[in-house]
Amino acid sequence: MSIRIPPVAARGLALGLPALPTVLAVATTVLLFSVFLWAREIPVLEAGALIYQGAFGSTFSWENTLLRAAPLMLTALCVALPARAGLIIIGGEGALVLGGLAAAVTPLWLPALPASLMWVAMAAAAMAVGGFWIGLSGWMRQRRGVNETIGSLLLSYIALAVFRHLVEGPLRDPASLNKPSTAPLPDAYSVGVISDTFYVHWGLVAGVVVCALAHVLVRHSVSGFAFSIVGGNVRAARMIGLPVNRLVLVTCVLGGAAAGLAGMFEVAAVQGSANAALIAGYGTSGILVAFAARHNPLAIIVCAILLGGVEASGSLLQRRLGLPDATTLILEGVLFVNLLAWEALNGRVLHWRIHWRERGRTPAEGVVQHG
Repeated sequence: MSIRIPPVAARGLALGLPALPTVLAVATTVLLFSVFLWAREIPVLEAGALIYQGAFGSTFSWENTLLRAAPLMLTALCVALPARAGLIIIGGEGALVLGGLAAAVTPLWLPALPASLMWVAMAAAAMAVGGFWIGLSGWMRQRRGVNETIGSLLLSYIALAVFRHLVEGPLRDPASLNKPSTAPLPDAYSVGVISDTFYVHWGLVAGVVVCALAHVLVRHSVSGFAFSIVGGNVRAARMIGLPVNRLVLVTCVLGGAAAGLAGMFEVAAVQGSANAALIAGYGTSGILVAFAARHNPLAIIVCAILLGGVEASGSLLQRRLGLPDATTLILEGVLFVNLLAWEALNGRVLHWRIHWRERGRTPAEGVVQHG
């Protein structure tokens, strides 16, 4: 018996296969989370409806979701871009808080400028500090053989300690009593919302634009192709003469710059100053977004919105069902474990993808034999 597979369908299967591990991880997570709720005698369907309502059920829900998604897009790039060169960087939280601090003090150290120029200066300072901090992880990996995952994690701890010291010490605004912070930004330098009827700041637009630019870089440029070669086989990359050390460092600097930019928008559009509220876990959640998106910059946009919606629904679950606000963190943790568990499927996915690409070349090749 033979079944003729149309070439278009075969090509569609080849394009969709990379998402298979993520789809299976999400399905497994939903199942396990349902068992968790059932064990606590919580109505599973009602909980699911509340998660949807808290994330996307109203204009206010969408605003809350997108406010959380904006920094997640940028911190996810801090993981996804170095991953193109074969590195696993998990220190985006440190780059975000130091980038936010740099943005907060920039107006204090510069003369008065038009708002647009000051925003550029704040963004440049935040991206430079964030890029430098994550760049250290790449430099230590290439020059000193330090594992980049451990190195970036330890550097993140150092960044948080430095941030607290400066905010609570030399850079503290004397007027901030119970909540140490830097001097508040002048109103003229605050980043406003996109629309008077839709209260989401311009950081969301920046996140989408940066993700789109990252997609062009990694998918449609010579440098992006070089990144993938380095990430696939370092030895082969050296044999053909690629500057491996420089390429690795570039991906780390770009990823750190994205996380630093997230810190700038959190200061200029949300907090109004650098304070402990910047340490909100966006860097950690960005790791989950990057892995769920399979390090695809365009998929990061979708995954960040979905994860932002899950986080936004936590308070509604707490009010309606009496669940702890941290219930959504449990859901995120289970999802991350499942993403790692299904990672082993990647080798088979690559094999299947090549198979279906070949089937999609000509109609004559689109026949699958059974029996």
